[in-house]
Amino acid sequence: MEETFNDIAYLQTLLREAPWWSLLLQWLLIGTVVYSVYRFLRGTRGARLLRGIAMLLVVSWLFVNFLPKEFAAIKVLYQQLVAVVAFAVIVIFQPELRRAVMRLGETSLFRGWSRMVSEEIEHLVEAAIFLSKRKIGALIAIEREVGLGGIAESGTRLNAEMSAPLLDTIFWPNSPLHDLGVIISQGKIAFAGVQFPLAEEGTLERELGSRHRAGVGMSQESDAVVLIISEETGDISIAERGQLFRKLTPEALRGLLVELLGKSDSPKPKSSDLPQSAPPAGQTAEVPVTQKV
Repeated sequence: MEETFNDIAYLQTLLREAPWWSLLLQWLLIGTVVYSVYRFLRGTRGARLLRGIAMLLVVSWLFVNFLPKEFAAIKVLYQQLVAVVAFAVIVIFQPELRRAVMRLGETSLFRGWSRMVSEEIEHLVEAAIFLSKRKIGALIAIEREVGLGGIAESGTRLNAEMSAPLLDTIFWPNSPLHDLGVIISQGKIAFAGVQFPLAEEGTLERELGSRHRAGVGMSQESDAVVLIISEETGDISIAERGQLFRKLTPEALRGLLVELLGKSDSPKPKSSDLPQSAPPAGQTAEVPVTQKV
């Protein structure tokens, strides 16, 4: 109890004596770190676990620090518990930590965002329309700032000029590479037959299968834009940063790709053709051309 009051008094002294700009800077730094962690984990299993762990630590700290001196053994056990929790956090958040390290390791400070020209976007839209009408499943990841070399190692290197007929051929039923994903990098079809990481079960609606889970999982592991064609319904979807836009029309697909991938000189989509905001991570939204998400 006395130690708690001493800590509080020491904190009050620091707040009184520190210059206002120093306090402001410290709070800004703390707020930036907390917000960055929250934004990275938002909508994931890690966010829920982090809230639970934080609540447990706060409650236990209040309980332990206001116990009388006779309960010193509990305080010692609490310190050991904190050490165990710190180790458990590393194990529990292993997928999130792996994702963060992957982004840091593959993102180059000198690497520019390879934006697609309107012709390349038209190839994607043309292929999506062809595959959608015939209910041929497809999964296409368009690389942005975060390199996908580590994930692409499981696939077949093509390094071919992108075209709608080639994409249609790759995903044509019974072709050797049709059942997995394609990675587009620097305007070329870099890899095919790539196994994408799957999103966790329970993050998507039950009606969505493994192809959508792979698309959302890839968008969570990187900043790639993932085009998904459903084999069952022919619906066209886009996954981006863990968010899934479903049932896109060709016009809405074109507009969304221009917004996410197009160069500044590409024709801008009409506001009525695009979803104005995205749903929370892990949720899906049907996006007719004129309907806001």
